This record gives sequence, structure tokens and C-alpha cells, in this order.
Amino acid sequence: MSDLFVSAGLEKNVPRPLADRMRPQTLAEVAGQDHLLGPDGALTRLIKAGSMGSLIFWGPPGTGKTTVARLLARENATEFVQISAIFSGVADLKKVFETARKTRATGRATLLFVDEIHRFNRAQQDSFLPVMEDGTITLIGATTENPSFELNAALLSRARVLTFRALGEEAIGKLLKRAEEIEGKPLPLEDGARAALVRMADGDGRAALTLAEEIWRAAGDGEIFDTAKLGEIVQRRAPIYDKAQEGHYNLISALHKSVRGSDPDAALYYLARMFDAGEDPLFIARRVVRMAVEDIGLADPQALVIANAAKDAYDFLGSPEGELAIANAVIYVASAPKSNAAYTAWGAAMALAKQHGSLMPPKVILNAPTKLMKAEGYGESYRYDHDEPEAFSGQNYWPDKLGRQKLYDPVERGFEREVRKRLEYWDKLRKERGEE
Repeated sequence: MSDLFVSAGLEKNVPRPLADRMRPQTLAEVAGQDHLLGPDGALTRLIKAGSMGSLIFWGPPGTGKTTVARLLARENATEFVQISAIFSGVADLKKVFETARKTRATGRATLLFVDEIHRFNRAQQDSFLPVMEDGTITLIGATTENPSFELNAALLSRARVLTFRALGEEAIGKLLKRAEEIEGKPLPLEDGARAALVRMADGDGRAALTLAEEIWRAAGDGEIFDTAKLGEIVQRRAPIYDKAQEGHYNLISALHKSVRGSDPDAALYYLARMFDAGEDPLFIARRVVRMAVEDIGLADPQALVIANAAKDAYDFLGSPEGELAIANAVIYVASAPKSNAAYTAWGAAMALAKQHGSLMPPKVILNAPTKLMKAEGYGESYRYDHDEPEAFSGQNYWPDKLGRQKLYDPVERGFEREVRKRLEYWDKLRKERGEE
């Protein structure tokens, strides 16, 4: 259909989005990727060396991945072929590979750009390997997901991963200035609204230009929008966050580590980010419970009680009131004294149990419900701790072949400080009574 428009001379009359009209014509015009395309950039060095090879472009939307691939094909005078993994199957790939072989026979190379390459399954990804190895194509795959999780190891071993960064506020600002030059008019925004627009773009250059177009379309003669009006016009672009993919894991990791690092303000920020993006509140509540047992433990036994109570409160109240209960729990666990002593002790206990197998406990602490077991010495000389001085007998509870072990080492923080004093006192009693 597009060829018909071109042949009829009608293509120039078809309106094109601002982002398309502003697409860079040289690599030097690409915004916000100086670490790749600057004088010492990784991609610049590959181009100079003449050994670019196959590449994986990893980064958020609107950062120039497609544009850079297209410009690289132009720079290297290669045939540029673009497909999307969303709309292509095995049959489409076979056609592309066959065409690339014919193009190669004419002495011209093919650069195949595959958008959303992580959408291809394992078999489809494997189909690229032979044509990459024999030079039929140079592959550039673009993905918004972490290649380590989404792409086959065999494919990754044959391609270099280059990371595209979300555009910073300065880069977005430059894009908007270029847009104003092309349109021949300023954006009808107050300074505060302009800054808000840059933040709304969330590092996505294409989104920034799309939002700018919406503003120009909405503006009347001489009308200037403040921040509130801007929000009404463009509504609000949803945060880049996929609950099943990397953004999900990045934010929950940031929340957990902020709690572990005793920074309640940072923890609240990441909590708000997750709620704002539509994360399942009960998923967050479960993670807060995990934080309470893993990172706080017995340094503050109330942490687990409060974390569980927050989960129950959300179940009872729902949103948005229940979200405040989870926020309260996050503040509490972030502010609580930290100890992973119980977590470490449990891991050591599991390792010890697996290493030494089914060792028999000492007979002295075993019940003797039959005469035979009594005759075998089960329960013989057992000392009932409540009848002992200070309710402590100090007798050995460990298997005879293993001997006493030290697994739990409480920290000198919070409630565990008291636990430590207690354990040290009992150790002292054992030595005094010759039980050590």
C-alpha cells in the first residue's frame, strides 16, 4: 500500500508523527547515548575497528534502538531488513534468510533488525545461529527485557550486548527544543509544566515528542498551560513496569535492600513506585513478612507481628486504606534493628542435618515407653530442667557422634542483645557444672 502512495505522489500528503519526522539522520544526532555513540563510545569503537558483528540492543522504549540499527546499516552500506518478533514466525524467518542469501550472492550484506527479539521462543532464536555464523546476516536484536533472562545462551555467545539508557532530563529537554524549531513555535507551557512534561516522558524520547504533539493540538490561540492543566490534557503516562518482568524484580529488590539498609524514606519511595505501577499489594505484603523474618528476626520479634497484621489489614480494608497499613509495616521494618542471625543459623542447621544424616539423639533425652527401651537406657538420668537450679540442667542434647555445635550467634542489637546475654549466662553455668 505504501508503494502505491509513493508511485501516486501522495506520500508527502500523509501526516507523519513528530517523532518520525525528527528521527536522527546520522549517529551523531542520536540523543542520550553518549556512552555508546560518543567519541569513546562502545559502538563508536566497534565501527572504527570495522568488526561490529552481531549485537543485542537492550534498553527501555524510546531510547533510539531502532534508529541506531537503521543508521548502522546506512553507515556500512548494507541491506537493512526489519522484522518484529511479535508478528513474525518461522516461515517469515525462512523467507528473510533466503532473501539474505540471494543478496549476499550479489556481494551485498544484510543487516537484520529484530524488534522485541525476546518474544521469539528458544527454537526460533536457535534458527538465527547458522546464518549468523556463515555471515548470511548481521543480526541486531532489540529488547526491553534483560537478555540474560530472555535470550538463549547460544545466541548471546554470538552477539555483543549494548545497553541503551533511558534519556536523562537534559536529553529530553534538547529533543523538545528541536521539536519547537521544527514546528516553528514554542510549547505552550509554563516552566513548571515543561519540567513536569520531561518527567512524564520517563526517559522515553518518543513519548516526549508524542506528548508535545498532544499539547500543541490542545492549545488555543495564546493559551499557556500550567502543570495542573498539563495533567488534564495528557492524562498520565503509565510507568514503565511489567509485573512479570525485570522492572518488577528491580523494584522489589530496591525495596528489600532499602529496608535492610534501614532507610525508611527510600523504602517508602520504592513502595509507592510499586503501588503506582499496579503491583499486587499482597505480593508486597508477603515480601515485607519475609523481610521481617530474614533481616530483622529476633532483633525485634514485633516486626513479624506487624508485617502479618499489615497483610491482614489490607485483606480487610482493601485499597487505598489497606495500602497505608503496608506502608506502616515498611516504615517499621526499615526502622527496626537488623539481624540475620536466625536466618544464618537456620541455613547452618539445614547444612549440618544434610551432612551428618540420621544420627541418633542421646538416649538420655529419649522417652522409654516400653520395658525394652528402659533396659536399653532410654531416658536414664534425664534431668527435668524445671527442677534444676535456675531451671537449667545444662545437659547435652546433641547426638553423641556430633557433639555440641554453635549455630545461632545473636547480634548485639535490639532484643537479640538480651538473648545473647542469656545464652552466654547458660554457657557459663554449663562450664561451672562440668557439662561443657
